[in-house]
Amino acid sequence: MKALLLNGSPRKGNTCAALDALKKGMANIQGLELKEVVAEQVSVSPCIACESCGSNSHCVFEDDTNDIVDAVVAADILVFATPVYWWGMTAQLKTIIDKFYSRSKDLHDLKKQVGVIVIGEAQQDDPQYEIIPKQFACICGYLGWEIAFSKTYTAAAADDLAKSDEAMKEIEMLWKNFK
Repeated sequence: MKALLLNGSPRKGNTCAALDALKKGMANIQGLELKEVVAEQVSVSPCIACESCGSNSHCVFEDDTNDIVDAVVAADILVFATPVYWWGMTAQLKTIIDKFYSRSKDLHDLKKQVGVIVIGEAQQDDPQYEIIPKQFACICGYLGWEIAFSKTYTAAAADDLAKSDEAMKEIEMLWKNFK
């Protein structure tokens, strides 16, 4: 079984802490091959709708797009983790997701289990905690993927989440949602 974690944060902080806790829990899945893509550390050009991928199923840009999308295709488990930037996921993560277009016919109806972790500064009744999970629900619904979990957390300072033993334990246990 393969898992791919897509870290949308452009800095080390709450999203990294959340994924570290999740990785600790996922170590309980026997034989799991785990890979993490840190959006800030890869080079992915925005899609320009050139449609070249329609004939060759790969993006024409000489960047990290094709390797990342190949990893998405190969993964059984995908976890998207993002801080909230202006009521949405980060531009870095959205750019990666936009490039799924280059292989969209390969991504449909694959058995994928998806986890979503969203971390923002606002309190939990803020609309951002509805908007972002709904966007992932739409993506997964379109592709025929199953959402195993979708969790939102409030954390303002870069180390707030790591200081919450309750949140870190909850995130560590999220691995149990994968079948």
